[in-house]
Amino acid sequence: MENEKNKTNRNNIILVPTDFSEVCENATHHGADLARYLNFQLVMLHVVNKDTKEYLKKQDMTMDNLKEKLSELVNRFKAEYTIDADYLIKEGNIISLIGETADEIGANLLILGTHGKTGFQRLTGSYAVKVVTNVEIPTIIVQKRSFPNGYKNIVFPVTVSTKDRQKVNWATYMAKTFNSTIHIFPKYESDKFTKSKIMAIVKQIKAIFVQNNVGYVDRVSDDDGGNYAKQLIDYAVVNEADLIMIMNNTDSLLPLFDTWAEQIIFNSSQIPVIVINPVNVKNLSWH
Repeated sequence: MENEKNKTNRNNIILVPTDFSEVCENATHHGADLARYLNFQLVMLHVVNKDTKEYLKKQDMTMDNLKEKLSELVNRFKAEYTIDADYLIKEGNIISLIGETADEIGANLLILGTHGKTGFQRLTGSYAVKVVTNVEIPTIIVQKRSFPNGYKNIVFPVTVSTKDRQKVNWATYMAKTFNSTIHIFPKYESDKFTKSKIMAIVKQIKAIFVQNNVGYVDRVSDDDGGNYAKQLIDYAVVNEADLIMIMNNTDSLLPLFDTWAEQIIFNSSQIPVIVINPVNVKNLSWH
């Protein structure tokens, strides 16, 4: 693939890693649908490692066969979705190479599949978590749920972290693209100081949405023992959410995945979750 650029120059590209498993197939369909909506290019990535080599040996395949398989996959998605698509093959560590490739080609979005049948490279579960924490671009984590009508209802959780404000650019972009309604869902806090801080953040977020003509509703979570993740997921299900938007807390080791956010990412309702990394949320040149 040509036209590789420095990571500071983002292109209209959606990157989808694949090991040809069912879960990666679904992620590719999601990415292709999104590429069609956004008029982006879809790039499929396969990272060659020891798992790939073992797979090729067992299947009596060569690297040329692998290239043919990827080429056929690209052509199928081009025809089915009427999009521009391409593929890349890299060799090395799958965790680091996904992020490095996203930077090299200037991708704006990464799509990862999780749960379901695991492929030979185990590109799910803990592997997906490691990938998300090693990339700088937003990552949409999907399960088996399809993507037929865009993101009409987006749930926007707000906690005491001031970084939640940094999701606003992406929420605004998504809302304008899909004519979405943003559902602001602040976490309930009994402590007056903490509650006041969250409400101040919510007020700032609302002001930006009003300024950008973005439709929103807001509802504070209930106090039922502090299970914020369950409250948020239940709310998302009742309101037919198409996407939940959270931040990657890069201040901690194993960022957000030791907390309530892990429950959200791997929610049993299979609602896609976009994880925003704070490093470059302002770099929406195609905004």
